[in-house]
Amino acid sequence: MRLVMNEPVERMDRPYARRWWALLVLCLSLLIIVMANTALTVAAPDMTQDLGLSSADLQWVIDGYTVPYAALMLLLGAIGDKYSRRGALILGLVVFGGGAVAGSLVDSSTGVIAARAVMGVGAALIMPATLSLLAATFPRAERAKAIVLWTATAGLAIAAGPLVAGALLERHGWSSTFLINVPIAALAIVGTLVLVPPSKAAHHNRIDYVGGLLSVVWIGSLVYMIIEGPHFGWGAKAVTAAVAAGAGLVLFVLWELRHPRPVVDVRRFAHRRFAGSNLAVALFFLAVFGAFYYLTQHLQFVLGYDALDTGVRMLPLAGAVFVGSALTGYLTPRIGMKFTVTAGMVGGTVALALLTRVDASSAYGDLVLPLVVLGLAIGLALSPCTDAIMGAFPEAELGVGGAVNDTSLELGGSLGIAILGSVLAGSYSSHLADATAGSKLPAGALTTAQDSVGAGYAVAQGIGDKARALGEQAAQTANAEQAAQLKAQAGQLADGARQMADAVGSSFSDAVAHTSLVGAVILGVGTVLVAVLLPRKGRTESEAATGAGTETWAEGGAGAGAEGAGGTGTRAAVGADAPVDAEVPSEETVSAGKPTR
Repeated sequence: MRLVMNEPVERMDRPYARRWWALLVLCLSLLIIVMANTALTVAAPDMTQDLGLSSADLQWVIDGYTVPYAALMLLLGAIGDKYSRRGALILGLVVFGGGAVAGSLVDSSTGVIAARAVMGVGAALIMPATLSLLAATFPRAERAKAIVLWTATAGLAIAAGPLVAGALLERHGWSSTFLINVPIAALAIVGTLVLVPPSKAAHHNRIDYVGGLLSVVWIGSLVYMIIEGPHFGWGAKAVTAAVAAGAGLVLFVLWELRHPRPVVDVRRFAHRRFAGSNLAVALFFLAVFGAFYYLTQHLQFVLGYDALDTGVRMLPLAGAVFVGSALTGYLTPRIGMKFTVTAGMVGGTVALALLTRVDASSAYGDLVLPLVVLGLAIGLALSPCTDAIMGAFPEAELGVGGAVNDTSLELGGSLGIAILGSVLAGSYSSHLADATAGSKLPAGALTTAQDSVGAGYAVAQGIGDKARALGEQAAQTANAEQAAQLKAQAGQLADGARQMADAVGSSFSDAVAHTSLVGAVILGVGTVLVAVLLPRKGRTESEAATGAGTETWAEGGAGAGAEGAGGTGTRAAVGADAPVDAEVPSEETVSAGKPTR
C-alpha cells in the first residue's frame, strides 16, 4: 500500500475503497475550525484578565477570525477547484496551525487578533475543501449519508469547543486553547496525504478573479459592518463598511450576470430549492450562534459553572445533533427535504421559545430540554440543506458550492451574534437600571455594570471587597464607637454587594428570556419563508419523471456533479444552468444502467 495517496479520484473507475476513512479526516479538519470559535467563548475571561482586554478588544479577538473566514471562502473555493482541492485543504491546515502557534505566543490584544485573522484565512481554505472533497470522493448513493456525518461533526464541534477548552483551562492557561489545534492539524495533514485522494475539476476555465475579489469586498465589508455597528455604534467605520458592502454586492451581481464564466452563477438563487436551502442555513445558524453566545454566559456567570462544567453541560446539544442527523437520514428520502427542514426549523423555534421561561430562579435543569430540542433541530435541518446546495453545482464547481454553503453559515452566525447579542446587551442594561433604581449605587459603577454581565458581577465583587476591608479595619480599631461605625458601614456594603449580584443575575436572566423571544420570532418568520420557498417532493419528482433528462444531476444528492468524474460522463454535457428544482427519485434515473460513481 502506498504511503501517500496519489491517484486522483476523477480517474477511478469505481468508488474509492477508503472513502469512509477519508471522511474521518475531513470531519477532523472541520472539527478544529468550528471549535476554534466556540472554545474561545470559555477562554475569554482568562484571556481578558491576562492581557487586560477591553470589551472592544475581546470582540475583535473573537471576530477577527470571522471576517477573513467568511470573506475569502468563495475565491479560495474556486482556486481549489481549479488547482487542487486536497492542496487547498493541506495549505489551509498549515496556515491554521501556524496562526494557532502564533496566537499561543503573543502577549497583546493586537497580536492575538492578528493570529486569529491568520487562522481565519486557514479556515477559509479548509471549510469549502472538506465539502468539495467529500462530494468528489463519495458516489451519489452514499453522499447524503456522508454529508449527514459532516453536519453532525459541525454540531458536535459547537458543543465540544467549550468542553475541550474547559478541560485545558483547569490546569493550563488560555494559550493552551490555541496550541491544542496544532497536533490535530498535523494529524489531519498526515491523514489527508495518506487517505484523501487528490481532486480538481476535470474541466475548469480561467478563474473569475474580478468576481472573486468583489465577493471578498462585499462579504468582508458586510461582516465587518455586522460586527462594528451593533457593538460599537454606527459611526464612520460602520457606515463606510455598510456602503462598501452594498456597492460591492451590486457590482458583484452585475459582473457575475455578464461574465461568461462567473465565480458563482447568481442565477441559481432564482431557484426555490437552492435559495430556500441557503436561507435555512443562514437563519438556523443565526439562531444557534446567538443562543450559544448567551447560554454559555448564563451558565458561567449566573449559574456559576466553571469552564469545564459549562462544556459538560452543553453535551446534551451534541448528543441530540447526532440523533437528529440519524433521523434526517431516514426521513428525508421518504418525506422529502421540505418537511424535514421545516420540521427542524420549527424545532429550533420551539427551543428558543422554551428559553423565554428563563428567570432568576432557573437552574440548569430548565435548560436541558431547550438544548436537546435545539440539537435535534440542527440534525434534522442542516444536512438536507447542505445536500441540496452542493447538488446544485457541477463537478467543476464543488469547491464554490461548499463555499456558498459555508458563507451562508458564517453570515448567519455573524448576524446571530450581532443581532441577538445587541438585543441581549440592551435588554440587560435596561433591566439592570430598573433593578437598581433607588439604590445608592454611584452612576459610574452602574455604567460599568451595564457593560456586560461579567462587569456587573465584578462591580458587585468590588463592593463586597470594600465591605470585607472595612470589617477587617473595624476588628483592628481600638475605639469601640469607631469600630461600631465601621462594622455598620461594612454591613451596609455587604448587603449592597448581595443586592447588586442578585440584580445582575436577575437582569441577565430576564435579558436571556427577552432575547430568546426575539430569536424565536426571527426564526419563526424564517421558517414560514423557507417552507414557502422549498418545493414539495411530489411535485419535483413528477417534474423529474416527465423530462428532466440529463439535467437531473442537480438534484442527485450533494455534489452530484462528481458522478461523471469516474468516467460515466453523465453530466459532462450539463452546464451550470441545470435546473435545481428537479429531484431524482432513484439512482437509475441518472445512471441509465451504467456504473455510477
